[in-house]
Amino acid sequence: MVKNMQSFCSLLVRLLAFGATLSAAIVMATSHEKTKFFSLNVEAKYSHTPAFKYFVIANAIGSAYSFLLLFLPTAGSLSALVIAADVVLTMVLTSSISAALAIAYVGKEGNSYAGWLPICGQVPQYCRHVTGAMVAGFIGALLYLLLLLYSIYTRCKSSVS
Repeated sequence: MVKNMQSFCSLLVRLLAFGATLSAAIVMATSHEKTKFFSLNVEAKYSHTPAFKYFVIANAIGSAYSFLLLFLPTAGSLSALVIAADVVLTMVLTSSISAALAIAYVGKEGNSYAGWLPICGQVPQYCRHVTGAMVAGFIGALLYLLLLLYSIYTRCKSSVS
């Protein structure tokens, strides 16, 4: 009974992580806005920034990985491989969020030392999309961290008994 409840909780968290990473990738990939600024056409797209591309790719990989693990048994001989893949994926998601947050902060606040102006005043819908994607990506990374800690805990617990 306890084993089934643990498996169900793990599956539920993995399903939530799948939803968070998938929504982060979709929201970021659909972020796009055009505007006119002092008779200049300005277009803001996620694909104009390598850090945002990395964020989309990392979250897409995370959602595909979670989707595959929903149908594979994670116990037994595959458990060590799943833990190793969870470690790698958690690190990739964390680094993609860090890179994207750095660019998003510059887009929102600018950088007076470098002479970069903030763009969120001109393209607010784009900035809201990016913010939503960041929130979903952060939730996905936290869920993967929880999955990783839980997997390590259960692996250590089973090896001791």
